[in-house]
Amino acid sequence: MNILIKSATILDSTSEYHNATKDILIENGSISKIDDNITNPDNYQEIALDNLHISIGWIDTSVSFGEPGYEHRETIANGIKTAALSGFTSVCLNANTHPIIDTHSDVSFLKSKAQGKAVNILPIGALTRQSKGVDLAEMYDMKQAGAVAFGDYQHAVDNANLLKISLQYAQNSESLVLSFPMDTQIKGKGIVNEEVSATRLGLKGIAALAEELHIARDLQILEYTGGKLHIPTISSEKSVELIAEAKKKGLDISCSVAVHNLVLTDDVLETFETNYKVMPPLRTRKDRQALLKGVQDGTIDYVTSDHNPIDIELKKIEFDHAEYGTIGLESAFGALNSILDTEKVIDCLTRKSERFGHKNESIKEGIQANLSLFNPEGEYVFNKEHIHSKSHNSAFLGMTLKGKVYGIINNNQVIIGE
Repeated sequence: MNILIKSATILDSTSEYHNATKDILIENGSISKIDDNITNPDNYQEIALDNLHISIGWIDTSVSFGEPGYEHRETIANGIKTAALSGFTSVCLNANTHPIIDTHSDVSFLKSKAQGKAVNILPIGALTRQSKGVDLAEMYDMKQAGAVAFGDYQHAVDNANLLKISLQYAQNSESLVLSFPMDTQIKGKGIVNEEVSATRLGLKGIAALAEELHIARDLQILEYTGGKLHIPTISSEKSVELIAEAKKKGLDISCSVAVHNLVLTDDVLETFETNYKVMPPLRTRKDRQALLKGVQDGTIDYVTSDHNPIDIELKKIEFDHAEYGTIGLESAFGALNSILDTEKVIDCLTRKSERFGHKNESIKEGIQANLSLFNPEGEYVFNKEHIHSKSHNSAFLGMTLKGKVYGIINNNQVIIGE
């Protein structure tokens, strides 16, 4: 792959070219030259796009596709295309398939399906067999096959001793353990945030306490065992405080927040739109502000789309019975860019990738090109025409978003949308 990128503004705070507008020559998949004006050496493909900006390739730490088992929701092939057109060069793939990804062969299947593709697939193996929370899964074998972390997607580890054992066992292979924060007994049959809006709408509530108690427990266990723990998709003000305190203690802890929890609040539930039924639930404006502050000051390590395709039969039904989840890859950049400074957005989408098994390098000559291409300006109303996923269950439909993603250059391939 030989490409000449013309007049691209580089956003990479770790690079000497940060905020500079340069031409970039890519030969055989590697950046060979960065300069003010590069002459096309041999009729290479040229990329010249309106207000073109580039950054290190973006990573999403929580993505679900469906294959194997739920191909009607999303296939790996189309999921990779969706991620690429959404600006992501790496996605951490959750184990919520059928069968659950809990063996060496399961992880190998995912890796083989993604081999040679433009997007890096980083499998998250199940922490427990079939994600049932009873017995540990084959963590070491899955690690050998290429799993980058272990967690049961949106299934809490109710058994505290099981989490203790998993953190101790994972240290042998320096593996990252994920623990979804939800006390299932306190959650009960709740489906939305326990607040005034839930009472007014007649919907059963989930107290933020259910999340916070679980996090407090997990952090105490981590302090006892050591190891590396990641808490995905936190949603409350107190959760941010608990994570901040744990980091001050020096615990090896990280966490993420979903884009929709940063942008939306439980006020939107007035419409009973099932695309707003997500887990963890949308919470209050106060919680949202605390999450934004946590992203800004680094307490929250990752922002994820928490992309979760759900077929229409499980969404276009009564709110009580609808499945949790929203797609989010396609809207992630535009939604974040609507509430944060663009440089902070890029920081959120590129930071600390090595914790999930993929190290990003600064943009400079001599490295393999791993780039996301975008225009940070311009507003548009997000609708079904912007969705590349097979499922259309987006919480951002009808919202005004900011900026446009052009595509990616990665693994010696270029994928640019129309």
